[in-house]
Amino acid sequence: MGAQIDFAAIGAAFSEAAVDPTRWNSAMDVAQKATGSAGALLFDIKGHLPTIPRSNSMESSFEVYVRDEWIHRDERYRLVPFLARNGVSSDLDLRTPDAIVKHPYYQEFLAPLGLRWCALVKIAAGDQFWSLSLQRTIEQGPFLPKEIQELGELSKNLGSVSALARALGFARAEGALEAFNSSGTAALMLDRRGDVLGVNNAAEQLMARDIQVRGRRIASRDRNATDELDRTLRALLWQASPSVVMPPVRLPRTKGRPLFAYALRLSGVSCNALAPCQVIVLVVDPDLSPRPPELAFRVCFGLTPAEARLARELSSGEELATAADRLGVCYETARAQLKAIFAKTGTHRQAELVALFSRLAPVRQVAIDSAASHVRR
Repeated sequence: MGAQIDFAAIGAAFSEAAVDPTRWNSAMDVAQKATGSAGALLFDIKGHLPTIPRSNSMESSFEVYVRDEWIHRDERYRLVPFLARNGVSSDLDLRTPDAIVKHPYYQEFLAPLGLRWCALVKIAAGDQFWSLSLQRTIEQGPFLPKEIQELGELSKNLGSVSALARALGFARAEGALEAFNSSGTAALMLDRRGDVLGVNNAAEQLMARDIQVRGRRIASRDRNATDELDRTLRALLWQASPSVVMPPVRLPRTKGRPLFAYALRLSGVSCNALAPCQVIVLVVDPDLSPRPPELAFRVCFGLTPAEARLARELSSGEELATAADRLGVCYETARAQLKAIFAKTGTHRQAELVALFSRLAPVRQVAIDSAASHVRR
């Protein structure tokens, strides 16, 4: 099967996603259509994580990929050397058609889904790169040599887009750190492996006394706490939702009450597939009760100023009607803003929203109660 690749459509979709990370799945839909494929996914070559962008057509297949642990046995990662060298690769770089048909990865995983062939397109930014994986069905057949050559050109064209996405993603993460810093909340930004990329001033002050960064990892003076935090980070990175919040981790101190570490994937910061920062860790002193400024909600979730003001009111558990009255807006306007906040934070009910916001501004009793609840479980 041959197809005329629409380079302009792919470039435009990827550029939009670089600026607005919520559009990465839509960009995969465009890549699928523009290349005449059955589906498209954007793999992080080093991460192997289940939070990758994918076209709508790949949802059920990707569910099987993760559920049946093919994500840990993906034969196509063996194509990475070809991809790194040539900018594009396909199954035929590694095996003959007869060998592909007989291999368990293709026979047991792909065949029941009607899939078999793929082409991988390198998307690089400096020494980091990702793979745009274009899937085709058994009936469609493999990508033709002419298409492979064209996809090699696409790889070169998308390099600038990936550099832009990384730069913007890093800027958003730094903005989040500063937003938390303004409320006295210690924050650290981590990459997809859980390594520390940066810390704000409030975190640096704690690091001088109670926590450290060793080998680029957050470390408590208590080894068990460090191990629990590592497990929490791994669990969070393996959740599909970009707004998932994990239970807090207690970090004992020599003097005073323990600190509480809250790990979050914030939709306005970490849903960018190419961004360096994938997790924000807030370290909260339960003896303090900082309330985040509106800037924190705007940076972390992409809220408008009006939505951020409402979010700030709701963060303490305020009823919507009371918050609307305090802000001087009608109830229907507040409801519309709340609906937008739900969409941007990945929540569905006000209780979920307050629970999420409580991690951004945990007052002393909230932190203690939440931690105690987790310990009892």
